[in-house]
Amino acid sequence: MPQTAFERMPAPAAAVDHALSAAEQRVFWLDDATAERHDALTGRIDTDLVIVGGGYAGLWTALLATERDPGARVTILEANRIGWAASGRNGGFCEASLTHGYDNGASRWPDEMDALERMGAENLAEIAATAERYGIRADLERTGVVKIATEEYQRRQLASARHDDRHVFLDGPDLRAMISSPTYRAGLWDRDGNILVHPAKLAFELTRVVAERGVRIFERSRVTGVRRVDRGVVATTESGAVHADRAVLATNVFPSLLTRNRLMTVPVYDYVLATEPLTAGQRAEIGWEDRQGLADIANQFHYYRQTADDRIVFGGYDAVYHPGGKVRERYEDRPESFRRLAEHFLTTFPALEGIRFTHRWAGAIDSCSRFCAFYGTSHGGRVAHAAGFTGLGVAATRFAGNVMLDLLDGAKTERTSLQMVRERPTPFPPEPAATIGINAVRWSMDRADHREGKRNLLLRTLDALGMGFDS
Repeated sequence: MPQTAFERMPAPAAAVDHALSAAEQRVFWLDDATAERHDALTGRIDTDLVIVGGGYAGLWTALLATERDPGARVTILEANRIGWAASGRNGGFCEASLTHGYDNGASRWPDEMDALERMGAENLAEIAATAERYGIRADLERTGVVKIATEEYQRRQLASARHDDRHVFLDGPDLRAMISSPTYRAGLWDRDGNILVHPAKLAFELTRVVAERGVRIFERSRVTGVRRVDRGVVATTESGAVHADRAVLATNVFPSLLTRNRLMTVPVYDYVLATEPLTAGQRAEIGWEDRQGLADIANQFHYYRQTADDRIVFGGYDAVYHPGGKVRERYEDRPESFRRLAEHFLTTFPALEGIRFTHRWAGAIDSCSRFCAFYGTSHGGRVAHAAGFTGLGVAATRFAGNVMLDLLDGAKTERTSLQMVRERPTPFPPEPAATIGINAVRWSMDRADHREGKRNLLLRTLDALGMGFDS
């Protein structure tokens, strides 16, 4: 079988060993940000809106709710700590797309793509404006993102993609003059569709802002159930209860409180490394002065970017579903995935041989079969939910907050009129069929990456059904 660029140019084993020798199992972003702690809920309280989940989806919804009605009483219940899960450990790519890329959206909702692209761009602009308005300090950098081709067939794909003032095609020599890597065949620079952010700082700064606006926040307050009562809903925790007019479920990768949604998402584990800060000499070796986010376009892809203190965060490739579909801390330490990432990093940037990684970590992504969020209501319209962001939730969670509030208001808006919002994705099968099917898809995707992108019968069938598996 043909080899990929990372197999044709393997990094020296000794260099990989050295690079990983000091890496600790810790999340760089969470080490690099300070969060205020909040008490657990005890007893009963009353509120207008209760939000279950203290990640981006819950935080954006809380902020938007207070902007719509400054007098509203809003309460957040978080099972662990605010921003500790995907919101505090992702790659920090805040992309405009609401549909996990243009091609995925166009294949599902072609008649809506102009509107979805416009709303995605507006949502991204509103995130930047919100940061300015509230003084949110989250290392925002509007550098765009470059999609990278590391194989000739991928270069042809990028060469035939749409090019305009925003989407700039860079053939191999031009791209390598900008960012020095022997693996690069071409790139497509989306100059305005992405903002780099420090993910943990964004979560903690949103927490600060909503708290200043009167939102009550309770940590270590896992919700065990939501039920309808005469004048609203009750969210119950192990040590208390919140009586609310309405509720939002923003639990994403964690098991849904709604039985109907239990098979709508699966937890996919993503693995990440962070280097020590680069020296001036190392930076000069690789260029990358425009500090764009980078991601290659294989099925098993890498994403990487620079931090404010000149580290490189490098993640992706392995998207691992563990049998049974559970979220478990022990799944976060997977030495073979970290070693593969280190090998691929040094293949990408051989000039950085000798560098060390300081952090290694992982997190679970709420993958759904259509690769982007789905929405809905329950409990007689008193409860709204969104989940299934599939790795592109940093910006899309804000859009989801507006959708959920629209749904709770019973408002017919441009957002709630979208077919994308009204449709539900195909659920995953129950176990053990889920494990068998997902592993077959992963094998097929790896095989396609080794066969110039040619998809086998399984992948073509899933494409025709509008189903898939991704991170």
